[in-house]
Amino acid sequence: MAGSQVDYDRIAPGYNRRFSEGSEKDGIAAALLALAKAVAPAEGGDEAQILEVGCGTGYWLASLRPATDRLYGLDLSAGMLAQARSREERLTLARGRACQLPFAGACADLVYCVNAIHHFQRQRDFVFEARRLLRPGGTLVVAGMDPRAHRHRWYVYDYFAGTYETDLDRFPSWGTAMDWMVEAGFEEIEWQIADRIQDHKVGREVFSDPFLRKDACSQLTLLTDEAYAAGLRRIATAVAEAEAKGTSITFATDLSQAMLAGRVG
Repeated sequence: MAGSQVDYDRIAPGYNRRFSEGSEKDGIAAALLALAKAVAPAEGGDEAQILEVGCGTGYWLASLRPATDRLYGLDLSAGMLAQARSREERLTLARGRACQLPFAGACADLVYCVNAIHHFQRQRDFVFEARRLLRPGGTLVVAGMDPRAHRHRWYVYDYFAGTYETDLDRFPSWGTAMDWMVEAGFEEIEWQIADRIQDHKVGREVFSDPFLRKDACSQLTLLTDEAYAAGLRRIATAVAEAEAKGTSITFATDLSQAMLAGRVG
């Protein structure tokens, strides 16, 4: 592995291709929008105030426009924020770290992150910071995956050495994240599957998978060029061996995207 931090400034210009080519968006987008419409604004407020931490290019945040105009995003990558600022939707954006949110307390009705908590340096601190920002009745949502459930359900883990082990270090388990919420004082904590990505590729079809590009997901972006090339060779060898036997090989992608939500009493 090359390291544990992704250079999102470098990959920001092409990052949104994962949403146009991939299939990870529909369930999470619908669940977030339902939450955004349901969350109640503070007394006397007309609209709920929503903050996405690790907002990236603003894809998820912009999708909540039907619920409110008070949309705030925070990200550490200047390159990703530049992409977010180029959107037609008006978003209020700031650069900063999840473990030290640069906002006053009790200012938000919904704080959330999508496929981002594994990038935060101090994940537990983020949960406590979100609690500080939320008003009574507000909600924190952490959305994404837990690699512990996907060891042999995503071919990337099987063919690219070290990706699974690195994800175990980066991703908190849902149980751990729930413990942090309890410790921070959240109530009515709920976990649910929001989406399921199933996209199996047979044989050489795998090379058309948009998530096989090195800059398409952090698991591959973190690899050295040599380690990435070695993984591609393993895939090519597996395909060739299957073809030589007159059989086919399936490269499985079966990933659950879950949401953990906690409410401030």
